[in-house]
Amino acid sequence: MRPILSLKTTAVMAGLPIALVAAACAPAVPPTPTVSPTAAPMTGMDMGSMTDAPTIPAGLAYAEGQEIRFVHTEVSDAEIAKLLTDMMGSPVLVVASLAEVPESATAPVYVFTNGPTGMGPLGFQPDVFPYPPGDAEYTPLRSIHLVTWVDPGQARELKSAAEVKEAEQNGDVTIEQPGVVVNMPFVTWPEGSR
Repeated sequence: MRPILSLKTTAVMAGLPIALVAAACAPAVPPTPTVSPTAAPMTGMDMGSMTDAPTIPAGLAYAEGQEIRFVHTEVSDAEIAKLLTDMMGSPVLVVASLAEVPESATAPVYVFTNGPTGMGPLGFQPDVFPYPPGDAEYTPLRSIHLVTWVDPGQARELKSAAEVKEAEQNGDVTIEQPGVVVNMPFVTWPEGSR
């Protein structure tokens, strides 16, 4: 086994002055900031054609008690894809492999099966999302969690994941996970937008 030599011993053996070795190991002086030249405008792209680009209708939902907008782009289940396509008037693609995404890479979306009528995909209140953009747990991949009121006569609109979880703890709702994953990126959220 070779002995571990100090930096000083190694420098002397190599015939290098200690000051030179120390200077080489010292942190670099930060570069002086320079003004970058103004970028030239992009050429060759007809920005007028952008008005012909397709649009994706955004759905209304809640996150942290506030209204947000999001889009459905892909889903792991063909029946849900048809439901969302018909509801939004824009194709939602079937990507069966989304069902294989690890649970740790998804976040819930609470979808209501009964209760107050509204703009949700099943005709009831809008969906509720935890973890909007800016939250460390944000992801556009959402695992559907079906929320059912035990007594629909006592149902009320819930606007945050905390309210949904509290209603579950109180026995007011049940939550079921059918194993469907939807890509649902936010368009607007409580502290921002695209």
